[in-house]
Amino acid sequence: MQRVLVLLPPSEGKSVGGRGAPLELARLSHPALTPVRERLVAALETAARSDPAALQAALGCSAGEVAKDAVLTSSPTVPALRRYTGVVYEALSHDTLSPAGRRRARASLRVASALFGLLSPHDPVPAYRLSAGTSLPGVGSLAAAWRPVLEPELAAHRLVVDLRSGPYAALARVPHAVPVRVLRDTGGTRTVVSHDNKWTKGRLARALCEGGARSVADVAEAGRAVSDLVEVDGRRVDLVLFGLARQRS
Repeated sequence: MQRVLVLLPPSEGKSVGGRGAPLELARLSHPALTPVRERLVAALETAARSDPAALQAALGCSAGEVAKDAVLTSSPTVPALRRYTGVVYEALSHDTLSPAGRRRARASLRVASALFGLLSPHDPVPAYRLSAGTSLPGVGSLAAAWRPVLEPELAAHRLVVDLRSGPYAALARVPHAVPVRVLRDTGGTRTVVSHDNKWTKGRLARALCEGGARSVADVAEAGRAVSDLVEVDGRRVDLVLFGLARQRS
């Protein structure tokens, strides 16, 4: 069994450009995933070049986003945690972690990517667009492609803090998962609010980088710094907010 992993959801928002060499799958962490990565990158690039309108409709995005997929293997790269720019990554604020926090981040943070499976913070990747629920021509369901290789990769870790959203969680089941939910409590009614969910998960990931974790209890303790109430049900950890997530920052 290996170290703790913290699975981050990816973001649709990504930085553009970069200065790194074009994508080399052999340079990415988790080499057991390389064959599926090769298959998906080839299928996505081919779809973007041969029928961009169909891919645009499947992804529900702009033509400009599809154009990024058409040059996957030739466009510049940047480290993964600088490529993703959504609320989770703003709250994580990787570049402001302490030296010890950055070392833990490198060892434990993983982005759950529809295209690459798992990405370490410094894995160099291009800008791209692919969602977990997309069916790619010649591939079909991404879950069917990923589960046979992703599940054994994740099963090797004794503790996996699962911050993924539903579609990305469907790409691989995790036997040692500690799923985390973020709930807003308004007058006794609990709901999931997108921004609060993402912001709080980003802050939790940051707290885990700074303090580390070896157990469900450690995850719950880190959650107390970023929420108003923590509830533990077996291995699941619920972070409850009674106000706006940013008020906790």
